[in-house]
Amino acid sequence: MLTKFYPVFLLIISNVFMMFAWYGHLKFTTKPLYVVIFFSWLIALVEYCFAVPANRLGHQYYSAAELKTMQEVITLCVFVLFSVLYLGENFTINHLIGFIFIFAGAFFIFKRPF
Repeated sequence: MLTKFYPVFLLIISNVFMMFAWYGHLKFTTKPLYVVIFFSWLIALVEYCFAVPANRLGHQYYSAAELKTMQEVITLCVFVLFSVLYLGENFTINHLIGFIFIFAGAFFIFKRPF
């Protein structure tokens, strides 16, 4: 039985793959660019195998704008974990403040019209 949370779950999985496809190569700066592009595309293929069904199934419950907003918020959450845990980067108060503003914008996408 599909629920409105199934697309969210698929988008989370999709975004984990997306982070490795887009940013995972930053740890392999000595590899030739064509090599990291090739492997990034292979990872992105898997990412699309989750993202496309998430959007197709999710459109039964959410508008396209809601799906896109959900995807962006999930991306930011996954990115924070990825950048700190995998890339070893710092998460600063400036990042937090910026993300809060983005989350505030997402709130209005899901809020009923005034």
